Amino acid sequence: MLDVATTIAILIAVGLGAGTLGSMLGVGGGILMVPALTLLGLPPTQAAGTSLFAVASTSVSSTVAYSRQKRIDYRLAIEMAASAIPGAVVGGFISTQITAPDFKLYFGILLMAVGGYIAFRDSILKEKQGHRVSALQHAAVFAITFGAGIISSLFGVGGGVVFVPVMLLIHRMTMYRAVPTSQLTLMLTAFAGLFTHVALGHVDYLYAVALSAGAFAGAQIGAKWSRSVKNAILQKMLAVLLVAVAVKFIADWLGSRP
Repeated sequence: MLDVATTIAILIAVGLGAGTLGSMLGVGGGILMVPALTLLGLPPTQAAGTSLFAVASTSVSSTVAYSRQKRIDYRLAIEMAASAIPGAVVGGFISTQITAPDFKLYFGILLMAVGGYIAFRDSILKEKQGHRVSALQHAAVFAITFGAGIISSLFGVGGGVVFVPVMLLIHRMTMYRAVPTSQLTLMLTAFAGLFTHVALGHVDYLYAVALSAGAFAGAQIGAKWSRSVKNAILQKMLAVLLVAVAVKFIADWLGSRP
């Protein structure tokens, strides 16, 4: 059992790394923070709520940094958040119905999907010039972002892993503007999910503050590095890490079965 000081130091370091990577790649730092919280023994609802506290902190930091760089499409970010926010509220309530073993299974599957997306993101997401979005595409975006809101709050991961592809594939934004814009959408969605988890008593505030301290600083670093750092090797390393954690979580679920 780790003492409090060691646990806090670990969480600050996790938050720093998660905030940096989340801001650079637009995937949300929760994808790394939730596994850390789970391994430290927090139940699923607390892991999700505590992670969202830090995700909200990260997204505020990233949004401020990207706003100064004038890289955010505010209209699109708010439009997508309008459909993601109701999903985030729903996801907070759904989280109370999931057992710890099943949470590991579902989160392991999510990590597998995110790891694959990150590993092959550049070949999947081809940047194209903007075009007019059809009514059918608008309906699809609404449904997808509502689902992203549920995932964001249910697992405490933010939702950026969905927002960025939607912005690239449907709205045909460049990566240079999609990642910053997704951070504003993620911020609004994360706060909606966080308020729901707070109301339900799901947040461990000591752990949340420790994660947030690292994540806030990491988000500033990631926003700055995103202009110049080549992400290819970083993406592959993160993908391998996520898949490894996913395998561990799924193995834990298998081991818990009678």
